[in-house]
Amino acid sequence: MNENSQQRHSIDELATLVELPLRTVRYYIQLGLVDRPIGEKKAAYYTATHVDQLLTIRKWQNAGLSLDRIREILAAPETGLLPPPRPRGAGTVEVWSHLVIADGLEITLEPGRAGLSSEQVRALFHGVTALYEEINKGNNHVNK
Repeated sequence: MNENSQQRHSIDELATLVELPLRTVRYYIQLGLVDRPIGEKKAAYYTATHVDQLLTIRKWQNAGLSLDRIREILAAPETGLLPPPRPRGAGTVEVWSHLVIADGLEITLEPGRAGLSSEQVRALFHGVTALYEEINKGNNHVNK
């Protein structure tokens, strides 16, 4: 589909569609994370491609990636959806989550490095907890 047959959006409409502040959209364009508009000045418009770019950036930010990391990913799309995280060096500071399933059973993860949003971390925790309870019930029947 060529640009002439796609729906056209003003910058205000674009910001509303992706639920981001107008200032943020302009900033991402300025940084080169999002393509510049088609046309100039008052005739400038945005297409579904711009919407997709902004939604991708928002998704990766929600997963804990920095704008610098997102820029790296966008610069080399042929390497896959999410290239491996940068190696950790001396002096690196990270915040890790400890999910306690039961006494003696804990999952340790860093959501950003794992590529998980907070919703996905909660789903993982609930899934592992349910599996543990199911397995533990099986042990109770064997021990009786």
